[in-house]
Amino acid sequence: MKIAIIGGGPGGLYLAALLKQLDPAHEITVWERNAPDDTFGFGVVFSDETLGGIENADTVFSAAMSRRFARWTDIDIHYRGESHTVGGQGFAAMGRKDLLHLLQERCRELGVTLRFSTPAPEVAGLRASHDLVVGADGVNSGVRTAHADAFRPSLDRRHSKYMWLGTDRVFEAFQFFVKETEWGVVQVHGYPYSDTGSTFIVEMHEDVWRRAGFDATEDAVFAPGVSDEPAVARIRELFADELGGHRLFANNSKWLNFTTVRNERWHHGNLVLIGDAAHTAHFSIGSGTKLAMEDALALAACLHEHPHTQSALSAYECERRPVVESTQRAAQASLEWFENIGRYTGQEPTQFCFNLLTRSRRITYDNLRTRDQEFADRVDTAFAAAQGLETGAPAMFQPFRIGRLELKNRVVVSPMDMYSAVDGVPGDFHLVHLGSKAMGGAGLVMTEMVCVSPEGRITPGCTGLWNHEQLRSWQRIVSFVHDRSTARIGLQLGHSGRKGSTRLMWEGMDEPLAEDNWEVVGPSALPYGPGSPVPRELTRSALDALTAEFVAAARRGAEAGFDLLELHCAHGYLLSSFLSPLANRRTDRYGGSPANRLRFPLEVFDAVRAVWPAERPMTVRISATDWAPDGTTEDDAVEIARAFIAHGAAAIDVSTGQVTKDERPAYGRSYQTPFADRIRHEAAAGTGAAVIAVGAIASWDDVNSILLAGRADLCAVGRTHLYDPHWTLHAAADQEYRGPAAAWPVQFGAGSRKPPTARTDAVRPRLSLLRADPAGESVHLRWKPLRDGVPVVG
Repeated sequence: MKIAIIGGGPGGLYLAALLKQLDPAHEITVWERNAPDDTFGFGVVFSDETLGGIENADTVFSAAMSRRFARWTDIDIHYRGESHTVGGQGFAAMGRKDLLHLLQERCRELGVTLRFSTPAPEVAGLRASHDLVVGADGVNSGVRTAHADAFRPSLDRRHSKYMWLGTDRVFEAFQFFVKETEWGVVQVHGYPYSDTGSTFIVEMHEDVWRRAGFDATEDAVFAPGVSDEPAVARIRELFADELGGHRLFANNSKWLNFTTVRNERWHHGNLVLIGDAAHTAHFSIGSGTKLAMEDALALAACLHEHPHTQSALSAYECERRPVVESTQRAAQASLEWFENIGRYTGQEPTQFCFNLLTRSRRITYDNLRTRDQEFADRVDTAFAAAQGLETGAPAMFQPFRIGRLELKNRVVVSPMDMYSAVDGVPGDFHLVHLGSKAMGGAGLVMTEMVCVSPEGRITPGCTGLWNHEQLRSWQRIVSFVHDRSTARIGLQLGHSGRKGSTRLMWEGMDEPLAEDNWEVVGPSALPYGPGSPVPRELTRSALDALTAEFVAAARRGAEAGFDLLELHCAHGYLLSSFLSPLANRRTDRYGGSPANRLRFPLEVFDAVRAVWPAERPMTVRISATDWAPDGTTEDDAVEIARAFIAHGAAAIDVSTGQVTKDERPAYGRSYQTPFADRIRHEAAAGTGAAVIAVGAIASWDDVNSILLAGRADLCAVGRTHLYDPHWTLHAAADQEYRGPAAAWPVQFGAGSRKPPTARTDAVRPRLSLLRADPAGESVHLRWKPLRDGVPVVG
């Protein structure tokens, strides 16, 4: 093949070297507009996984890299005058200039043509004269811009300012310096990359940056290679203690806003993107260099494995896109955490450190315990101490109070519609469903949405509380939970609104009934989606009648003996549709402004709270975002939560979406937890109200991580409990916890130990001379290079 690579960074050079090794007959030319030594930046960091791939692909280059690595395992976090060290992470870094020189040398050895200080010819001409053209020209890719119609890029410019600097202070480990200033929080990400220097990245929210006066050079135009020296001088002063008398270096250093690059497509004809041209991931979770070199490895392999260029490029994108998107999700969580770091500065230092370490959701509590047991023990102790609890139980098995209701643990079985009632009456199915979850160990079991009227049902199979027969059936279920378990049971009360009169989920979710349908209602005459019926817009008298139905159902719920009542103001049902501007276009006092849209849900809440027993708590489930343009935002959600808490809500259950069929959720692990996190710190802080996180929380490790980081007070877990009704008890067994927060029913006690298998029963011989101490110094490796036989002191 005849291959043109535009961009002589690590991704482009590594691709050229790999392709030339796979087939020396390839004719490969790399164009780079900068000179070979025009290297901007300082150090680059690699994971062990990436290094393993590099070693497998090119042992010569891998060996050359290894000789230049700085290696360490520790992270040091400096916050509020304290320093915390966490070990067992595993880092390898080297200077960016060293990496590029090694790659340039390797390319020359293999016969790659390198053209530095030479802009690439027009892409159209290269595509006509070459079999393959690779855009490896970085975040500001001219290739991507020129072919935006094919790649369809999206560029998300973020809210923090950062500057890439270096220092001759040789750090021994990864450093996070979190400094609270009169202008706000400023942080440094620092790490060693050689025996002579370290990377020193300064970052702060743009609001802090402006208050600190760093915007003085905002309109200045710096020539390529010229740094913002006035800003660098101020940074030297601001971090004089952290630099400890060492120098701070600039190299094309100026203030930047990180831009997350995504492309709908990475290839077009014989043109393909790699590295930052195709995608970016925030520097706080690792190096863009790492991703670019992984791209190069995958693209080279696919070109070698497939007989045709098009099939190779499709295979490359198919292989890499899921990996990159997973990395970008983690990076998005990480960058948003640092954008909002000021939210967490009230946390106790140990919890703050744990929060920082688990910000991307890739490092979890259990993962951290495996790496550094001593630090994990400190996190457990600090969590218990902060709440006046005894140490010894995992966070999820610590007790909690919602209002006056005492829960034995912090696991909630999330409300899940079963669509299995007859005329709104819950039957034996519901007894077994909810009873099994209660006996399975959860602290609180929630009903599905129980409807306040026949017309308030979602489907003909939904449960209700509009008559005495339904009340008696719910009493039977509540009594079973109270008699046969130590769980508490909560009633979720709601009305389907414009999403009602639909088929059972397995017959066609959200599809209207073909017959025996009923009229749906809403704040405005706007259907839920294409094919949905147009709701009748509610009048003042209709709103009064609906409020009365909620009150009557709440009275029955209290008589049934429910321990807690949750008002369903989420997922596009009636009260949720009043809150969302996508469903509420009213022009009266119940529409328009956020305060007006809140008016009817708050009226219903107040009316229900007035008849619900004072000693039993009321909670509210909300959709914190509509995941759609012009819909409810997380800023709105904070105000909605504040309003309900002010009216007496003992907890806010934070879900998202399902308000419009046009939604575009950002699905992923614990993807709704950041909304709960914000509401807990901005709306619930200091009020005594709890916050419940929900959404793709799939493991007990996730639950512990969320609780220990202070992102929520309780976790609601749904589908996982369908997979395993005894999930909570099994989580206790997995963590070797035995106590009142996870007591097995006496009838099931013999099954409280995991059944033995060939693997768990095997008696293993001792195969090492000495046993490693998991909490000892073995988990801590620090970078302490020697220079002329003398340790370099950072």
